[in-house]
Amino acid sequence: MSDRALHNKVVLITGGAKRLGAATARLLHANGATIVIHYHHSQIAAESLAQELNNLRNDSVSVVAADLLDTTQLHSIVMHCIKQHGQLDVLINNASAFYPTPIGTITEQHWNELIGSNLKAPLFLAQAATAYLKKTHGLILNMADIHAQRPLVEHPVYSIAKAGLVTLTKSLARELGPEIRVNAIAPGPVLWPEHEMSAELQQEILSKTALKRQGSPDDIARAALFFIKDAPYVTGQILAVDGGRSIGW
Repeated sequence: MSDRALHNKVVLITGGAKRLGAATARLLHANGATIVIHYHHSQIAAESLAQELNNLRNDSVSVVAADLLDTTQLHSIVMHCIKQHGQLDVLINNASAFYPTPIGTITEQHWNELIGSNLKAPLFLAQAATAYLKKTHGLILNMADIHAQRPLVEHPVYSIAKAGLVTLTKSLARELGPEIRVNAIAPGPVLWPEHEMSAELQQEILSKTALKRQGSPDDIARAALFFIKDAPYVTGQILAVDGGRSIGW
């Protein structure tokens, strides 16, 4: 794998300081990309990751803070990329709120947070970035979920949001072609939720995958690298990286 394959690409990753975002940042950076790490609350993690990667290649990573639920801040994220690095080639809409909302407990705040982070922000950030992505014949890559296809129990609002993101991906692919490709990755059990999940439930989920094992954040990062580097004729597609979970259920 060439460490120069993405040397002329500037990649913006929302929620890029931790978990899937951080793994993706590391792999794309290892392939030569310049990375912009967006964060909201994770300043220490974002700056630590940026320092780690800049120590490997000077001035190759920057950070930008914004609340994605505030659409007035989204243009400034894009402008950071342009002012700091001169262009934008890839937008990865990775940031995501995730928590249960059983029927009977749902509040408007839950709706605003889950729809806002998983659907509204990707739409408005894509809109803010469109003019610049057209110049580079760029890519928008959304982080969907296999539960967009089959809703997760006690997570109706989250599942609705991810289902909307899948349709947004396909809609943007139609709207923004031929200059911009738009695709999505739908992870399966590669990371467990940050809130506690029992070992029994984890094992039950893994038993329903075709591969009978957990994936890793690097599996998602490699899928992102594929879309950026090796898929110039692919747009409007949702790639499940789930060990076969979505074919079994």
